[in-house]
Amino acid sequence: MLDTILSSVVDETLTLGTTLSVLFSALALGLLISIVYVKTRGKEGYSPGFTITLIMLPTIIAIIILLVGNNVARAFSLAGAFSLIRFRSAPGDPIDIAYVFFTLGIGLACGMGYIFYGVIFAIILCCVMIILSVTHFAQPRNSKMQLKITVPEDLDYQDSFDDILDDYTDSYRIQRVKTCDFGSLFEVFYSIQLKNSVDQKEFIDRLRCRNGNLTIVMNFEIPEEKIFI
Repeated sequence: MLDTILSSVVDETLTLGTTLSVLFSALALGLLISIVYVKTRGKEGYSPGFTITLIMLPTIIAIIILLVGNNVARAFSLAGAFSLIRFRSAPGDPIDIAYVFFTLGIGLACGMGYIFYGVIFAIILCCVMIILSVTHFAQPRNSKMQLKITVPEDLDYQDSFDDILDDYTDSYRIQRVKTCDFGSLFEVFYSIQLKNSVDQKEFIDRLRCRNGNLTIVMNFEIPEEKIFI
């Protein structure tokens, strides 16, 4: 009886068994994608709500495709209904956006009945994401930092630290210089690229010996307009 209701409301060729196979396939693949996302994004952090969304999206898209079928009028009706929804969330990480398109593609494949191809697509891309995460592909090998050195007014800040910076960094440049304490001190701001396996304490100790044990601050790279505010 339920098969008859589904056939009369949605599509003559659609059966209960087909519908359930499509929905459960989309749900399982969404769960797989969500697990891979959590495992590969653990260190960068992730939103719990987004991981749930990755499970729901393929199933939602599959349902939409099943409802639309080949009916043009129904497709326009659904488009009008979804146009009422406004997404107010701020743009996320490009990887998160790619995962959204990933799940949309899986839902589309399942909804159109290409479950086998959807499984192959999901497995291949999930394996690629795991390999990229394990190999740390495209991640910078060196630590980009910002360094602030307080310098007494009788010390020439332009050349005094070059030998130390050459020993501990691959590259460095002065971003700006600021006076403080009524001109008795200078604050010199550097953008530096630390070498691999650098002992940061030893690096700072050598700088302290050179600047008279005045303040030294070293931060991870941040936008230039927000440097040491």
